[in-house]
Amino acid sequence: MSHHDERTFVMVKPDGVQRGLIGEIVGRLEDKGLKMVGGKFMQIDEALAHEHYGEHEDKPFFEGLVEFITSGPVFAMVWEGADATRQVRQMMGATDAKEAAPGTIRGDLGNDLGHNVIHGSDHEDEGANEREIALFFDEDELVDWDADAATWVYEDAGDH
Repeated sequence: MSHHDERTFVMVKPDGVQRGLIGEIVGRLEDKGLKMVGGKFMQIDEALAHEHYGEHEDKPFFEGLVEFITSGPVFAMVWEGADATRQVRQMMGATDAKEAAPGTIRGDLGNDLGHNVIHGSDHEDEGANEREIALFFDEDELVDWDADAATWVYEDAGDH
């Protein structure tokens, strides 16, 4: 991982999987020049859901979140790139898909607040990335590799 690269956690939620949007979402992130370093198609169980959404435990919508995220398989991923977390957040669009701008993943593919097809780590929450990556992936499930295209994605990629 080069000095300015960052890893971020991204998940295609059950509605995105059911609607066959994994390829579309992966394609958009690849098109942006981000690099996948981990991917796992899985079913989230109750315990993992509670850990993942732990900060919302006392909120009225908590049970609904858990029910939804465990309702079908998800595709969990780790992506790497310069300022990756912020880039992914911008590409995702507003949490409520009805508010998300056209051109964003949620703006183009999502329909409402609950069914917003994708989750990404919050760039404003210090440590969210590490926490979420560790929750879903063991260190040996992440692959360090060099994308030959990097020199064409970032101006200074040839300089490190």
